[in-house]
Amino acid sequence: MAKVVFSFDDKSAKKLKNKKNILGGKGANLGEMGRLGLPVPPGFTITTDVCDLFYKNKKKLPKSVIKNIEAELKNIEKKTKKKFGDLKNPLLVSVRSGARISMPGMMDTILNLGLNDKTVESLKKKTSNGRFAKDSYRRFIQMYSNVVLGVEGHLFEELIDNYKLTKGVLLDTDLDESDWDGLITNFKDLVKKEKKINFPQDVKEQLLGAVNAVFLSWDSQRAKTYRKLNQIPDHWGTAVNVQAMVFGNMGNDCSTGVAFTRNPSTGDNSFFGEFLINAQGEDVVAGTRTPQYITKKAKQESGSKDPSMEEAMPKVYKELAKVFVKLENHYKDMQDIEFTVENNKLWMLQTRSGKRTAKAAIKIAVDMVKEKLISKKEAIKRIDPNTLDTLLHPTLDDKVKKEIIASGLPASPGAASGKVVFTADEAEKLNGMMQDTILVRLETSPEDIHGMHAAKGILTARGGMTSHAAVVARGMGRPCVSGSSEITIDYELKQFKAGEVIIKEGDVITIDGGSGKVMKGLVPTVQPEISGYFSTIMKWADEFRKLKVRTNAETETDSKTAREFGAEGIGLCRTEHMFFDEERILSVRQMILSKSKEDRDSALDKLLPYQKEDFKKIFKVMSGLPVTVRLLDPPLHEFLPKAEKDIEEVARSLNLSAKEVKDRISELHEENPMLGHRGCRLGISFPEIYEMQCRAIFEAIVELKKEKVKSAFVEIMIPLVSTETELKILRKLVNKIGKEIEDQNKTKLDYMVGTMIELPRAALQAKSISKHADFFSFGTNDLTQTTLGISRDDSGKFLNDYIDNKIFDEDPFVSIDQSGVGELVEMASSRGRKTNKKIKLGICGEHGGDPKSIEFCSRVGLNYVSCSPFRVPVARLAAAQAELSK
Repeated sequence: MAKVVFSFDDKSAKKLKNKKNILGGKGANLGEMGRLGLPVPPGFTITTDVCDLFYKNKKKLPKSVIKNIEAELKNIEKKTKKKFGDLKNPLLVSVRSGARISMPGMMDTILNLGLNDKTVESLKKKTSNGRFAKDSYRRFIQMYSNVVLGVEGHLFEELIDNYKLTKGVLLDTDLDESDWDGLITNFKDLVKKEKKINFPQDVKEQLLGAVNAVFLSWDSQRAKTYRKLNQIPDHWGTAVNVQAMVFGNMGNDCSTGVAFTRNPSTGDNSFFGEFLINAQGEDVVAGTRTPQYITKKAKQESGSKDPSMEEAMPKVYKELAKVFVKLENHYKDMQDIEFTVENNKLWMLQTRSGKRTAKAAIKIAVDMVKEKLISKKEAIKRIDPNTLDTLLHPTLDDKVKKEIIASGLPASPGAASGKVVFTADEAEKLNGMMQDTILVRLETSPEDIHGMHAAKGILTARGGMTSHAAVVARGMGRPCVSGSSEITIDYELKQFKAGEVIIKEGDVITIDGGSGKVMKGLVPTVQPEISGYFSTIMKWADEFRKLKVRTNAETETDSKTAREFGAEGIGLCRTEHMFFDEERILSVRQMILSKSKEDRDSALDKLLPYQKEDFKKIFKVMSGLPVTVRLLDPPLHEFLPKAEKDIEEVARSLNLSAKEVKDRISELHEENPMLGHRGCRLGISFPEIYEMQCRAIFEAIVELKKEKVKSAFVEIMIPLVSTETELKILRKLVNKIGKEIEDQNKTKLDYMVGTMIELPRAALQAKSISKHADFFSFGTNDLTQTTLGISRDDSGKFLNDYIDNKIFDEDPFVSIDQSGVGELVEMASSRGRKTNKKIKLGICGEHGGDPKSIEFCSRVGLNYVSCSPFRVPVARLAAAQAELSK
């Protein structure tokens, strides 16, 4: 059997390929820090392979692995000159998870393992510090009982809070040795009451229980949710790290902290972090105490009165600052570091590439290129395209009066408004009902992950800038205000108080994660300003990518927005969206309900000027760039009136009775409109509709020419084609109208005619269809529906079950189904090119803005992708990454 337990200083670990895959990120980095000569407490890693063995072995550790663990424990004993379970000089260890990709707070950690009723007295004697020993033991009972035995964590916190109330103190640090003695007894009684067992005193039983619990936490609901949201495969598993304890809670020359080598919110090149004197690591991230700043500068900027680490522990701070520089230069990335100071000695407990906001990611990448730490290529590959969305969305309007009711820490930038909810489940429920929410919690825990994802923003009463809420919100791109001590939350009454203001569940509030402000009501927003760093990254991305990026737009405003974001044309202009305007819908309805061609033509004549004006505006904005105009696609019944008053209005305009109109509406009703009388089928049945649209397009081009305005290059797209003959007939129609306009205006029109490939038969028949097409645009929304036989509108009811059962890796409407729909795209591209070497190929479904789908399009050799305006920068970056990964 291959080696499955490695000490941090194991020389054979150096030879491992893909160290992080085997040792996990934490284990690999602890070993690496040791090799760099940094102070790392001794320990060992149980590899991810054991996680796999554990689940295959009915969730039990194999005996051979237990032997290896015991042997490695002896190595720690030698290095520390302490013994596990010893009554003179006891060794205590921490047990932590370590997946190959950081999953902050999603899996379990246990500190101070090895304490029991006897060793706690030995620790007291050895350190001459009874308060520290008892504080460490109560923490261990609390963590172990929660993580391994399954006792609810809040029950212990309630016991502590009640005890402090009785004693009349505010902080845990105000409790002395005898207080903790009393609480230890209470804790053990609670375990007995809840679990009907005595708290385990055998240290080896404790250790194996903790290792098992960490492996089990890989399969916890919160970890599964996090993996699903971040597309982390279930089969990766986690490693477990067992490490000798160092103590930040032995007194005032001890501390513990979390720090980043650069600011993870802004990207500024200055140390950023928090620490607590006389505390353990969990205190900083759990939000139970409000931490102090690492640097004097950060303390001054925040207006805090508590001394920074730079002031309180100047010597250790200087040492830590050197470590920051060393680690960043070694890993060539911003690092997220955990450390402990024990009796003024610094110990490093973790380093990893830090989670950061999109704004920070871009600034750090550009700065590191300037600092010659990384190349442009590396900078491009390092930014997650999906996170750019957070930069491109609105912020609060400064000109609007705001009713600020509270402030907290600006934990994750962006602004959001929504109804107040106090539970993750409620946030998820309202999100399902298309309602925006702000999740308000005392502090979030990993169990809240689903609600944090469902909410538009997060507000917590406790916790610092590195608390669970802050780290997870930044990773998700959700605005977050943390540690707002000005609010008092009452879960039972479902309300919170901010001064004299009471906000009940369902009331709307607005939070600004950039300033830490909480406001009553809905505050309007303004469009974002793009930074110079963002423009630099986009410029670099454009240097590397070959795939063109267009937008889906049918209004002048969307077209302008898309051009500002770097769109190279329009890949889908849906003409039907123009019909829903109030001024035109009546004419559209008259056209549909007309019984004769004459009546239909009369209604179409009224619509033509509107269509022409719309096209002129769009063609003007897209000057010189291609614009693909899709002729009318949806079934006609979508435009028909449903309300009685609208039916009567249409009846009057057509000199018909309301009953006649209702009868006509019934005639047009379809059982399955998605596969009914729509797309090119409308053009075959009612050619006059497509003729009007083509006339509007060509007249718009001619008028712009006369006005000496450079127009876009127009591509006319025929939708829902499944046969060569459909396209042949409709191409002839387009060319006929084109010729008429040319003759009337004595001018030459330059345009293309192509089709949308959205039916499997069209993909299979691409060879013959391409004879009549200048381009193919893959409409992957409908191609996914027709290939999988799944309705996009109804799939929400069962898609999660399919993903949970590993039938689909992810939602096929979000990321293209490469082995099914993708194969049809590949086949149609290849067959189309065989017949027509000059054919242009693109994609215009929602997949055009999805990085994984873009990588697929690049691989298959499409010419462009098209997506919504705000996804254009995402697509530009993803297209560059796709090219660099080839």
